[in-house]
Order: sequence, then structure tokens, then C-alpha cells
Amino acid sequence: MAKAAAKFIVKRAKPGRIHAVLSTLGSEIARDLIPTGAALPPEPELEARFGVGRGVVREAIKTLAAKGLVSVGPRHGTRVLPRHDWSLLDRDVLNWLVGKGAPDRELLLEIQEVRSIIEPAAAALAADRATKSDRERINAALTAMETSHDQISAIAADKAFHLAILDATHNRVFQGFRGAIDTILSTVFLVAVGSSGWFDDNLPNHAAVARAIDEGSSRKARIAMDQVLGFTRSKLSKKKPASSRVSSGPRAAKPKIKRKQDVS
Repeated sequence: MAKAAAKFIVKRAKPGRIHAVLSTLGSEIARDLIPTGAALPPEPELEARFGVGRGVVREAIKTLAAKGLVSVGPRHGTRVLPRHDWSLLDRDVLNWLVGKGAPDRELLLEIQEVRSIIEPAAAALAADRATKSDRERINAALTAMETSHDQISAIAADKAFHLAILDATHNRVFQGFRGAIDTILSTVFLVAVGSSGWFDDNLPNHAAVARAIDEGSSRKARIAMDQVLGFTRSKLSKKKPASSRVSSGPRAAKPKIKRKQDVS
């Protein structure tokens, strides 16, 4: 009985160990501590570094490969791929890129460009397809935005508003962007919330989106969402660019890596 319980504990702990290895390596790759073209340390070194077994390391690397950060080959080892191969709308990848410091303004503006493609179209579909329950959820989020009194509640309400609109499309592909939009909104808030009048001045644009969806006007909903995103984009454009990716603590030492010329 005791052995079975111990085995159960180990099994439950393994996902946590995989996540720890994955998050550390993903963050180091995103911060260029392990640059494009470089090989990750061999499995035995990673096992020793993290104090885990081979299975944990392999699962973490398998996930990195699935997200497009690395390629795995029997001859060249595990190498970091160029950023254009990464799944940049993946929640984990976005979090690693943003980190805990000052986000890259250029990256944020590129993210806003993607939002400008996805969200106006989603608002237009929501205007055509939203159910009574969908519209109630969108308006409840708008009310929460209008009555928020602190940054935490404002972020939560704004996320709820945009995610409710994605869900109201009743399109599974649009709904697949929920994780990315959730992470993106947190990132945008990190930078733009300090701008004078940014949140309150954009509330009328959000209200116009909700009103257009209530009216069933896809054209108005698309235009109003364009205005929401255009306002945010203008605020981000005026922010001072981040000089570099800043960590919340002392800069981590670069892990030992092997570049192409070091590998036969």
C-alpha cells in the first residue's frame, strides 16, 4: 500500500518536473542565452543540471520541438531554430518572450498587428452569431471594465470582454486563439496601463463593439473593434522602446552550449 502511494506521488510530480525544465530552457532560448543555431547541452548534462531523469528531459525537449523552438536530429543534436519557426501565438512561447521585465515594444506592435487581423473579424462574426447568453456575457464584461477600480480587476474584465467575443463567434479556430489573446492582453497591460488615460479613454470604443454586437451589425462591430485596437496601438507606439530584455533579477549566467563549429 505504501509503495503504491509513493509511486502515485512520483507520477504526479513528474509533470511538474517536466514543466520546470521546459520553462527554464524555453526562457533561456527566448532571451538568446541559447542563441539560434546553438546546440542544447547533451541529455546527461541537462539531467545533472535539473536533477531529473532522462524521460523528463526528453519530454521537455519534445515539447520545445512541438512549439518550433528546436529541431532534434540523431547527428546534429538538439538545435535552436530561427524565431520565424517558433509558434509565436503559443501561450508558453509568448510568456517566455515577454519574460518578467520590460517587453520589447517592437514585438508588442507586431502582436497588435496580429490582433488587428483576428479580432475585428471575430467581432463581425460575433455580431452575426452571438446568442442571448453570449451578448449577456460580453455586456457583463463591459460593465466590469467600467466599474473596475484597480489594475487587477481592469485586466480581468478586459480579458473577459475579448475572450467572450472570441467565444461568441462559435468558430473553433477563432476560439483556438483564446490562450494567445489572454497572454497578449496581459502583456499589453504591462506596458500600456501606465499611459495617461489609456484604459478609461478606450472604454467608449469597447462599448461601441458591444452595442454593435447587440444590434447584430457585423460592419459596425468590425469598425468598432478596429478603433479599440487602433487606440491601443497608438499608445504603444508612443511608449519608449525597451533597450533590452530586462530580467527581474540579476542576469543569469549563460548556460554551456555548443555552437555549430564546436560539433563534428
